[in-house]
Amino acid sequence: MKNRILALCLIIVFSNISGNSFSQIQEKGENIIKPALLVIDIQNAYLKGMAQQDKDIAMPNINHYIDLFRTNGYPIIRIYHYSKKFGPEQGTDEFEFPSSVQIKSDDPKVIKTYPDGFNKTDLNKVLQEKGVNTVFLCGLSAVGCVLATWIGAQNNDYNAFMIKDAIMSHNSDYTNQIEAMFDAVGPDVVSLLLENSGK
Repeated sequence: MKNRILALCLIIVFSNISGNSFSQIQEKGENIIKPALLVIDIQNAYLKGMAQQDKDIAMPNINHYIDLFRTNGYPIIRIYHYSKKFGPEQGTDEFEFPSSVQIKSDDPKVIKTYPDGFNKTDLNKVLQEKGVNTVFLCGLSAVGCVLATWIGAQNNDYNAFMIKDAIMSHNSDYTNQIEAMFDAVGPDVVSLLLENSGK
């Protein structure tokens, strides 16, 4: 019950931040939340550098959230990192997500060259085309690209949530600190927000 109250409070806060009250949104016939899941950089090349404790927790949870969003009919956007200097080269196994990750070939794919998934990519366009106004972030690194993309989402006027126990970094303590500082949401809150979202 506490988590449901917290989630509803979050919805109210983000509605007010965007300048729309619940009543204004309802009068316009708009849905309060139109979510998407951003799965960030869980490529074979980068997973090697993550803390094993983080991987053991985050990877099964990422699959759980992919399934949850897919079951509820919300988009899953897969984001990959590439560097001309450091790679990994596209088309190689190192560039790809592990085969155990339940993405599909028709899930939109964004390739970035900066930590922020919005910087010089078509991520904003993809989200706008799907009518998304709220993004949930999972993947890596909590102190790098996930954090940068969370900030990028805020800068592009999206409601943004990191998902607790679905992000990882090279140091589990750092991951825990990011989750605490940025109020990462857990499964009860994510489920409640999806249940109260509009397709």
